[in-house]
Amino acid sequence: METFYLFLVIFLFVLAIFDLSVGVSNDAVNFLNSAIGSRAASFKTIMIIAAIGVFVGASLSNGMMDVARHGIYQPQHFYFSEIMYILLAVMLTDVVLLDVFNSLGMPTSTTVSLVFELLGGTVAISMMKIINSNGAFQLGDLLNTDKAFAVVLAIFMSVAIAFFFGTLVQYIARILFTFNYKKQMKYFAALFGGTAATAILYFMLIKGLKESSFMHGDVKAFIYGNTSAIIWGCFVFFTVLMQILYWLKVNIFKVVVLMGTFALALAFAGNDLVNFIGVPLVGYSSYMDLMAQGGTTTTDTFLMSSLLEPAKTPIYFLVGSGIVMIIALATSKKAQNVVKTSLDLSRQTEGDENFGTSPVARVLVRTCSNIAGTIDSVIPIPMKRWIDGRFNKDEMVIEDKASFDLVRASVNVVLSGLLIALGTSLKLPLSTTYVAFMVAMGSSLADRAWGRESAVFRITGVLSVIGGWFITAAAAFSICFVVALLIHFGGIPAMVCMVGLAVYSLVRSQIAYKKKKRKEALKEEVNSTVAKLQKSTDTAEALALFREHSREEVVGDITFTADMLSQAVSGFMKENLRDLKKTLTAVAEKRVHLKQVKRVGTLGVTQLDHDIAVEKGLYYYQCNDFASEIIYSIRRLAEPLKDHIDNNFSPLSEIQKEEFGGMTDKVVRFLTRCADMVKKNDYTPLDGLVAESVALQNQLTALKKGELKRIQGQSGSTKVSMLYLNMVQEMQNVVSFTGNLIKVSRKFQKE
Repeated sequence: METFYLFLVIFLFVLAIFDLSVGVSNDAVNFLNSAIGSRAASFKTIMIIAAIGVFVGASLSNGMMDVARHGIYQPQHFYFSEIMYILLAVMLTDVVLLDVFNSLGMPTSTTVSLVFELLGGTVAISMMKIINSNGAFQLGDLLNTDKAFAVVLAIFMSVAIAFFFGTLVQYIARILFTFNYKKQMKYFAALFGGTAATAILYFMLIKGLKESSFMHGDVKAFIYGNTSAIIWGCFVFFTVLMQILYWLKVNIFKVVVLMGTFALALAFAGNDLVNFIGVPLVGYSSYMDLMAQGGTTTTDTFLMSSLLEPAKTPIYFLVGSGIVMIIALATSKKAQNVVKTSLDLSRQTEGDENFGTSPVARVLVRTCSNIAGTIDSVIPIPMKRWIDGRFNKDEMVIEDKASFDLVRASVNVVLSGLLIALGTSLKLPLSTTYVAFMVAMGSSLADRAWGRESAVFRITGVLSVIGGWFITAAAAFSICFVVALLIHFGGIPAMVCMVGLAVYSLVRSQIAYKKKKRKEALKEEVNSTVAKLQKSTDTAEALALFREHSREEVVGDITFTADMLSQAVSGFMKENLRDLKKTLTAVAEKRVHLKQVKRVGTLGVTQLDHDIAVEKGLYYYQCNDFASEIIYSIRRLAEPLKDHIDNNFSPLSEIQKEEFGGMTDKVVRFLTRCADMVKKNDYTPLDGLVAESVALQNQLTALKKGELKRIQGQSGSTKVSMLYLNMVQEMQNVVSFTGNLIKVSRKFQKE
């Protein structure tokens, strides 16, 4: 049994690696949002600074995993096996739950996840102990609810405090600096930079490095005994330094944003590391304590009183965790997905809103508009004009493709760090995730980024994220509760099943996420073309872009057809159901893309002169229609093949396989030559390819006649013959529509 639990501890560490990856992906929004949103530096530079902060924070972490060791349960009343049930349930739930939120692009709190998972698992096992103890135990003896209540309180406090101060401080900052902040920097840059840098240093000392390995003894006593003197000294030093940097033409706001990014990343890794490796380390410590008994006790009789002692995590665990976190930060696409959600909700300009509207959001917008109107009516007109002048967006200084400017980014990082440090010093359990996100939302509101055309969408998005935080708590508790009960009653078989189910869930999540990203990539291609057409200055430029886009689309459509045709026929011949399903999935995505492509045609026509627009617009739409028909033919070909294999019906005869396989090779070669011609934009081979398409259609007609003769001679299965005739007909349609497509493409591309 001890050997099994050894493997279980090893598996907990494997899950911890996944947990570190998905946790970093979600919490990356806390420290990347401001730097990426303002384009304070290149993406590579931002990631390097964040990675250094993460590694330093993880390596200097105190390793005090008290939340996982005795923060929720009273370990002296639990046996080793019961503790392992709770820990396994927590890790399985945590990995899957965070991965779901990452796939949805929704930021959530890893602290809330951990605490409520521990709470759910502990309640489940505690109930079983109470039932079996004949009244010897009460829930209060086994459960420590203080931490859970503290986290619930933190949800409300973090949301309200961060949003309020984010709005207030950003409003004051904008009044001081205006949107054309470079004009005002000579007055306030040094003072602002000195204050911001001092606040960031205070945040690092109080929150980021409070319990780090070197913050003990004389060092810690000196820092906390002379905090005021250190802060004032740093303020003077940094103010002078920022003034010198300003004279050297260095953008103070970029320095502040990058310093804040480093500090937030350091604090995240130093403090939230327990959320990822705390549980497996408890499992490891528990197993080592059991082995130290020398076989004098068993897994069902050894009480875990040793977990009441504070843990000291070996440095190699901390360094290893830092390395895993850096790799996850650098490679995770889901981290960028979560950051994108926060940026979309806080960007200065309007655009495609990812969230719809909701009744609550509409009521809030209407109520706030009425309140703002009332306040506006009592403000003197001269003051109103002066304030509006400070918020003049026409003078906005903003980096290319940035979501907001450097002033707001600086406020976000400095205020987030300061509020978290202040909450920590006052022993208020503010969540890093909640503070960072809500400060960003409050500052965007103060910056008038939520206009009448976008406010209802933005508020719906914020409410969705906040709702997700509450869902996190409820889901973490409920799922872990159920998983712990299943493990308790099912024992080792249940553990194996739960592990398998978690792995399956993660694999399915990755597949679904990749499909989603493929769709987004196709949509992004269309949007990029639309943006280029909108920027075109004359008909010639617009027509050139229009033709380039059409050429790329036609080449892509024909190449896609060749690949899917080959894959579908090969899958059918080999009775490979997976290939046929993949073909149908790809075809469905392609059909959606072709519908989106029509947007380009509509916009392209508006950018051309009237006479050219009518002619070229007609050819463009014909190209799209023929491409759609080709893709639809592939679908009509693959669907019956998939059903045929799925139902285990008889395969094609050898002669049918030989005939159709040979024709498939000819058609694929024909499609490849068509795509190559369009790609080169040289239509010299067109007449030959059109003649080849006619010849191929005649050969396919001959195959149909041959099959009809076999049916008349009653040789072979009627069901197989009907399927074969459908295959030939759809391939004939593909050849015919492709011939029409390349002819229309030539008319569109050439004068």
